Amino acid sequence: MAKTQTLKAETRKRTGSGVLKQMRREGQLPSVVYGKGSENLNIKVSTKALTDMLAHSSSTSILIDLEIDGGDAQTAFLQSTQRNSLTGDLVHADFLAVTKGMKISATIPVELHGEPVGVKAGGIIEQLIRDLEISCSPKDLPERVEASIEHLEVGDSLTIGDLDIPEGVDVALAPDVLVAIVNESRVTKSESGEEEEGEGTEEGEAKPAEGEAEAASE
Repeated sequence: MAKTQTLKAETRKRTGSGVLKQMRREGQLPSVVYGKGSENLNIKVSTKALTDMLAHSSSTSILIDLEIDGGDAQTAFLQSTQRNSLTGDLVHADFLAVTKGMKISATIPVELHGEPVGVKAGGIIEQLIRDLEISCSPKDLPERVEASIEHLEVGDSLTIGDLDIPEGVDVALAPDVLVAIVNESRVTKSESGEEEEGEGTEEGEAKPAEGEAEAASE
């Protein structure tokens, strides 16, 4: 399951684009905490602290204990972030307050491990699904889904139904959707085609055309 990390936060009352820009220059990230049955709460967190969390996380779907103004921690789900289109720096974050019995939607990575038997034989592994859309309770949120593919031979595939999905986690895709497949390499196909063409030419040379045979007999 995903680990919950702690992040200090402070409430903010200042508004306006100029004020928000100044806040960002001071290393603070304007953010909002919202949730069912409660009013939106404007806060600010350390831009560096959140950036570091995301850099060391396998996905952006993370749980965070927000220590707001030094009080009791509020567990929240990082619902979304906004980045500067030019620099890629964080400029805003939305947190969803976790409440009892709620479900969240998240995106987690699919990590494949091992070299397939088919690849060792000359095939190529193609991963079609790298991220999964899931829904679950916050306590059941996994960091990732992992699968071993060492057993796959050329022509074999891995589907959603083959993945070891943790209990309590629902996947949006159908069980028969392909996650990965070991295909025959193009080089192998090309070489096979050239051999067939070569064999055909030799047979043609061994057996002259009917017209040529008649001319030779005359």
